[in-house]
Amino acid sequence: MKIPTAFTRRRTPGFVRTFSETEAADGGPALPPPPDDAELLDSYSRTVTRAVEKVGPAVVNLRVRGVQRENRSGPDSGGSGSGFIIAPDGFALTNSHVVHGAADIEVSLADGRVYDASLVGDDPETDLAVIRFNGSQLVHAQFGDSNAVRVGQIAIAIGSPLGFQQTVTAGVVSALGRTMRSQSGRLIDNVIQTDAALNPGNSGGPLVNARGEIIGVNTAIILPAQGICFAIASNTAEFVTAWLIKEGVLRRGWIGVAGQNAPIHRRVVVFHHLAADTGVLVAGLEPGSPASRAGLRVGDVIVAFGGRTVSGIDELHRFLTAKVIGVPSPVTVLRHTDKLELMVIPQELAPSPQRN
Repeated sequence: MKIPTAFTRRRTPGFVRTFSETEAADGGPALPPPPDDAELLDSYSRTVTRAVEKVGPAVVNLRVRGVQRENRSGPDSGGSGSGFIIAPDGFALTNSHVVHGAADIEVSLADGRVYDASLVGDDPETDLAVIRFNGSQLVHAQFGDSNAVRVGQIAIAIGSPLGFQQTVTAGVVSALGRTMRSQSGRLIDNVIQTDAALNPGNSGGPLVNARGEIIGVNTAIILPAQGICFAIASNTAEFVTAWLIKEGVLRRGWIGVAGQNAPIHRRVVVFHHLAADTGVLVAGLEPGSPASRAGLRVGDVIVAFGGRTVSGIDELHRFLTAKVIGVPSPVTVLRHTDKLELMVIPQELAPSPQRN
């Protein structure tokens, strides 16, 4: 019987073997051929396009006028920035430094409609602000979970850099848990770093994931560096936004800790019967702050506040509300492998004027 040539094995000095398309080198079924560059590019392009089509109509361009700056004799001519609609009745989110102190705010929608807007409230400590204009049944963006963000995933920025509306740039999440200083001088925790290109005018625009969900609010770039840009985490933005819409300001407790999310070794979790395997690493302490007076140290990991589990910086911020101001509250920390409970009395975080 003649053996089909497709199944012929022949040995040569180079030990060359030939197989049929249905037979792999290990004798099992053959793996599909890897996709070529064109297929990979098309898949990436489709991902970005779908996200932009979903979020793009909610992104707005802002023009502000009559901004009074400190140490200047007259008002500035104004400036521009970006934002995005978060509710169908005309609420939009942007950066505090874009609209803080503005006499007039003008909103331009993606479809060309223009509205006058008013400031609902702003929070310089997190560089976030909510504005409102008279719209109805508007396309609005949805917040995603910034705790689910991973380094290396796609990050898409939409905004109006240098006045060019509806500009899209894409990159990846470069790092998580960064800390940066707001215009007020306070530290903003849990900032997302991305290499999606941002320029002046992108401030306040959305950073979105592949599903078109907001994972951050674009806020800063480092000049003259390239590809080092920052966004305020969506979980922080969602929390602050709710308070600004409700009361116009965010009264918060303050303990004087600069922190970042940190993992806890599994053995420590089991030994101390902790409810979560992450906590807040104390990266810095303000001198004379409530945390400093309570005995917290740099390197401690906060795992509970007021008897409630703290698995990340966002949870700690949520617990530091107006009702804990002046109230002795237990803070549970890990110091090396020991678990300690300290008593801290949060102060009210006084609003700080922006420095321009």
